[in-house]
Amino acid sequence: MNGTVHALQPLQSLHRSGKPERAEVEAAVRTIIRWTGDDPDREGLVETPARLVRALEEFFCGYREDPADILQKSFEEVDGYDEMGCASVAYGPRGRVVGISKLARVVQAFARRLQIQEKLTAQIANTIDTVLKPMGVGVVIKAVHHCMTTRGVHKPDSSLVTSRMLGCFRDDAELRRQFIGLIE
Repeated sequence: MNGTVHALQPLQSLHRSGKPERAEVEAAVRTIIRWTGDDPDREGLVETPARLVRALEEFFCGYREDPADILQKSFEEVDGYDEMGCASVAYGPRGRVVGISKLARVVQAFARRLQIQEKLTAQIANTIDTVLKPMGVGVVIKAVHHCMTTRGVHKPDSSLVTSRMLGCFRDDAELRRQFIGLIE
């Protein structure tokens, strides 16, 4: 039988979570290499399946993190600070603040999933709002999508901007303008 037959066989060793074993994913990559017309056993490609699987683990590590847990550690020592914190993510604290790295980690946890930008924007804002219970949350994301720039329509200068405003950022036009001004 030829090499494509086993690529069509069902996965045999699923984890209890339903995820295939690492070896199965590496075998799938070897199948893709064969599909392209190359030899996965040639010297320059032997390690490629393992490298690609490691890269995919990094790209999608957001599935292993709970963004709400990231925000659990916060600080009361704010000296009355109640202005927004901004890194294209802003929130109006209500008595407690989180470290700036926590906001970046929440963004990263959601961004490193199979995702659409609109849902990503809403998930970030909603999680910050739910966990921190601030006066409001503003999230603006401007992203380049490789499906637009490197394949398909090949539009290298295209990007998408999405936003989600909650609480005081939705209700107070001046505060919203201030936030947008800070990120422009």
